[in-house]
This record gives sequence, C-alpha cells and structure tokens, in this order.
Amino acid sequence: MVSPIFFCNFAKNLRYHQMKRYFIVIFCLLLLVSCGGQKTTQTEEEVPADTTVGTADTTAVDSVDVLSNLPMPKAADELFDDFIFNFAANKKLQMERIMFPLKKVNGEKVETIGRDQWKIERYFMRQQYYTLLFDSEKQMEVVKDTSVNHAVVEMIYFNTGAVIQHVFDRLRGVWMLTKIVTIPISSSENASFLEFYHRFATEPEFQTESLNETIQFEGPDPDDDFSRMDGLISADTWEAFAPELPQKMIYNIVYGQPTKGSNRKLFVLRGIANGMELEMTFQRKDGNWKLTKLTT
Repeated sequence: MVSPIFFCNFAKNLRYHQMKRYFIVIFCLLLLVSCGGQKTTQTEEEVPADTTVGTADTTAVDSVDVLSNLPMPKAADELFDDFIFNFAANKKLQMERIMFPLKKVNGEKVETIGRDQWKIERYFMRQQYYTLLFDSEKQMEVVKDTSVNHAVVEMIYFNTGAVIQHVFDRLRGVWMLTKIVTIPISSSENASFLEFYHRFATEPEFQTESLNETIQFEGPDPDDDFSRMDGLISADTWEAFAPELPQKMIYNIVYGQPTKGSNRKLFVLRGIANGMELEMTFQRKDGNWKLTKLTT
C-alpha cells in the first residue's frame, strides 16, 4: 500500500515511546545476539496456533540466553509491562515465574504442563513490535497503574480463529503465569472488532470502504523534527498514509478485567526499543467499524 521509501521515512518520524532504561538494554543485547546468529528468525505469522506447550522458538536468543545471569529489578513487579519484558527475555526468570504444573484449558479439555515440558516463550520479541487494543485514551493509562494484579497476554491467530491467553496474576507481590486458556475469536471480548480488523488488514477494497468520510491525522512534521502536525485525510489520499498491518496474528494485553461491547477501539502498534508507535482509532457506527483517526 505504501512505497518502501515512504514507509521508511514514515517509520523514522514516528514519535519516541518512553520505556524503562533496562528495557532498552535488554533488547539491544537481544538484537546483537540475533544479528550474530545464522538462522532466519521466525516471525509471528509463522508460529502455529496449536502450540502444545509454550511456543516453539527457533531464534538465536534461545541458544544464548543473554539475561540468564542478570536478576530482574525488584521494581519490575510493580508494573506488568516491566515484568513481561523481563519474563520473555530471561529463561531462568521465566521458569521461576510459572506455577507448575501449569493448567492448560481448551474448551472442556483440561491438561497440565510439567516443568520438563515447557518450552521458553519469547512472545513478541521475535518481531520487535507488539500490538494492543484499548477502548479509550483514558484506558491506555492502566498500563501505568501499579494496583493491577491480573493481566492476560493474548496471541490472536486469524488463520485458525483461535486466541491463546496466557493468564498472569500477581501473588504475594510477584507476577506469575498461572494458566493458559484457548478460546475461539468469536468468544473474545473483542470478537466484533477482531473480525473486522482481519478484513481491514487483508482486503484493500474493504479497507477503503471502512474509512470515515474524513480521518483525523496527527504525526511528526517532516520539515521539523521537533514539531508535530495535524490535518485531515480523505479516502482519495489514504493510500499515501496507509500503514502496513499484521495480517495473520496479533498480540493484545488485557490489564485487569476486560470490557465488552465498546463501540470504540484504539489499535496500537508499538516498536520495542526503536521508537515506533502507531495508533488507529475506530468507531462503530450503525453496526459498522470505521477508521476515524490515525496518530503516528
């Protein structure tokens, strides 16, 4: 949808997303290790949805666990975002923060996973970005709420119509993976939007039909690195702004208790330690989702 040159410039100007200093250290180390490996990294779109235990990880980071000897900062248990990055990057920590035998639920089928069966789960670290769904800008602030004691990392597979949920609870002050649940997308709290999003990301004609008459745009000023600009995008000019979106699989993190039935969704794509951030606001009107705002 966008020329390579435009997309590179577009991404270069995305606003910087503030992260903890040790996040940057973590992923700089992982990038160095990955670049030094000879294997081709596995993208999120190649991961099978019927993974039995954890997710089979063939990246170079498995052969050299760069954080195995680094303790997680105690403060990382205060916010789930801080914890999950450490959990995904540190093999030793991950094994310590899983309640074995781990319950795995898929419909009426209930199994348990033993310590010796678990395969290290790297989550979105393979692709260097992750996605989130919110109902409002205010709800986005929950990621900074230290009182949140329950969170769910969702791996949403459009090719099989399944959502694999890794359920985390903060018990006695520390985050633990307590359960894995698999549900169909149709049973998800975000079912309506997820079904829409898949068509929006994969069908150009449907994407055009799903644009609001005018789309509010906010982004960096290409002529001034320290300024931002805003304006309106019409369907005629959409092609020049349309970002490339994940098509086969996306992630979502539910902080606290989920909400259901919202007529507004913010689809957020955030880079990991690279400053990339994209927000797309959708509004459901007369039963149909429409893109109303693009923020970069």
